[in-house]
Amino acid sequence: MLGALLASSLTLTPSSPAQAAETLLSQGRPATASSQEGEGYSASAAVDGNLTGTRWSSERRDGEWIQVDLGASRSLSRVVLTWEAAYGKNYEIQASDNGTDWRTLKTVTGSDGGTDEAAVSGSGRYVRMQGVTRAGGYGYSLWEFQVYGGDGTTNPPQGGAVKVTGSQGNWQLTVGGQPYTVKGLTWGPSVADAPRYLPDVKSMGANTIRTWGTDGSTKPLLDAAAAQGIRVINGFWLQPGGGPGSGGCVNYVTDATYKSTMLTEFAKWVDAYRSHPATLMWNVGNESVLGLQNCYSGTELEAQRNAYTSFVNDVAKKIHSIDPDHPVTSTDAWTGAWPYYKRNAPDLDLYSMNSYGNLCKVRQDWTDGGYTKPYIITETGPAGEWEVPDDANGIPDEPTDVQKAEGYTKAWGCITGHQGVALGATMFHYGVEHDFGGIWFNLVPDGLKRLSYYAVKKAYAGSTAGDNTPPVVTNMAVTPATGAPAGREFTVRADIRDPDGDQITPKIFLSGNYANGDKRLVEAQWRSTGNGTFAVTAPDKLGVWKVYVQAEDGHGNAGIETKSVKVVAPPVAGTNVALNRPTTASSYQTQYGDCPCAPALATDGNPTTRWASDWSDPQWIQVDLGAAKAIRTVQLVWDPAYAKSYEVQVSDDGTNWRPVHSTTAGNGDIDTIDLSVTARHVRLQLTARGTGWGYSLHEFGVYS
Repeated sequence: MLGALLASSLTLTPSSPAQAAETLLSQGRPATASSQEGEGYSASAAVDGNLTGTRWSSERRDGEWIQVDLGASRSLSRVVLTWEAAYGKNYEIQASDNGTDWRTLKTVTGSDGGTDEAAVSGSGRYVRMQGVTRAGGYGYSLWEFQVYGGDGTTNPPQGGAVKVTGSQGNWQLTVGGQPYTVKGLTWGPSVADAPRYLPDVKSMGANTIRTWGTDGSTKPLLDAAAAQGIRVINGFWLQPGGGPGSGGCVNYVTDATYKSTMLTEFAKWVDAYRSHPATLMWNVGNESVLGLQNCYSGTELEAQRNAYTSFVNDVAKKIHSIDPDHPVTSTDAWTGAWPYYKRNAPDLDLYSMNSYGNLCKVRQDWTDGGYTKPYIITETGPAGEWEVPDDANGIPDEPTDVQKAEGYTKAWGCITGHQGVALGATMFHYGVEHDFGGIWFNLVPDGLKRLSYYAVKKAYAGSTAGDNTPPVVTNMAVTPATGAPAGREFTVRADIRDPDGDQITPKIFLSGNYANGDKRLVEAQWRSTGNGTFAVTAPDKLGVWKVYVQAEDGHGNAGIETKSVKVVAPPVAGTNVALNRPTTASSYQTQYGDCPCAPALATDGNPTTRWASDWSDPQWIQVDLGAAKAIRTVQLVWDPAYAKSYEVQVSDDGTNWRPVHSTTAGNGDIDTIDLSVTARHVRLQLTARGTGWGYSLHEFGVYS
């Protein structure tokens, strides 16, 4: 009694007795479901043979499913669904070899309930009814879910050609004729460390890694991947790769030499690795359509983007002529790049996209663009610096560990939700760097597994049951967040718990990425004051720093939370008698960056303005206090262009100077100099720069 339209090419058969060759495979087998209405409505009730006495019933929402494990891969012939009054109006019959990667055997629309019987073909160990739309306000409810087929097992072939098969909106990637969903990670460790880390990648349920470059050093990585049954998306780098702010500039309209060189180089390595069992596909370029905006603008930018994507098509054709058994794709970081590929690169087998916080919009952009090729996501993860709001210190507010883990889970849901078009992903990033970027994105910084690691593992492997998981750090706060005095203590507080009850070892790190460009993490001077509170010594260098609480559990896991802290000049007792007094200098920059940088800007009390000299030695800056003053402290707040050697001099008349302090070991940190002199004029005689720039001071304070 199926009043339905079938979107597949398979035909529907009327209800009839099973043929002799058929066996009821599902009865009594383990069954699971996305939900159940309550006690007595479990999935097992739909495979117990009790046709009208027991039933499975889901919660009241669309998209619920029930599946049965046949115990081994079986040849499939029929699926019979005996609906209760709460039935599925639109649904799919799906099969899987591993319970994770599903292929649609039948699409049903417009069912009128009762008993639906569908002929299917193919094989699988798992068979699922994937609900799409309910017929009414209740959930989905089945008296029986019966799967028929042959009683022999089937063994899917291993290896073989990789193909993109199917038709518009119903594509799939196949390896050796078997469906293959890319469940991958971008690869960060060295080739030498591949044998060490790839078994862990495999244990996460991942089947693929992605690289950005392929050359003579690639083979050991391919060999190590093949040993684990992992496939590799072999990347080829093209300038200006890496998107905004990265890569060199190439003229794709006129530079025939560059294009010829790259084409020859890529062809060499395609020929070398086309038969390697680890090769999954070839990926030409990374974010270059977007990145070309750093090199060109206006009509020239359009010409370059068209020329670049036309060259990508030339590469795809060349690769196909050498290796017809592996697909070719090209990655960008902006769905606005896809119209260029659609117009100029018809020989690509599929598209690729790097997308983070906005990943779930890719599906709509693909639909709105009217594209006729599937895609994979080649980078994704939590929202990046460019996607999050700024915090109170004006820097990107990094998501918490909990939010990052949720970001990976959401991303995978959006990818798998675009069935028949999105063919999988290589999530960013299986990297071990323990630095600013590593904490933001790496699943295993310094080899430590984070909540994000387990979120990806659950997405790919289906479960993390039995795993010892990381400590969870929440509610981190820094006091004072916007004014921690340099070299003095500020307070960090966080709630730290371990779900497994493990003993926790806390550590505190600092990163100067936003203060001085140093992305390293350096362990801070800190002491515990109890109850998750720590006294941390601020750096001597001014600016906004990141402070990290890292909690380790002794089982290779870590929870990490981070907030910013703005390090400011420590307060000085007394009155700044130089404030807004007449200030002169040997020179100053009239234009460069934020200049003009006149001498008076060093005595205006504003830590964001500065005096900057010419780029030569020696230089000087001096302030007239208006009358003789008792001077107890001079504080110098340096810009990165600091003095390595200088003297502090004083004068009663502005002509005759006497030194009161000197150093040859300036390091650019704040210099707070104690004095006991009386004078009207104070001068810095600057004799050796610490950098190739000039000398620059944010503040030249003189305190009485």
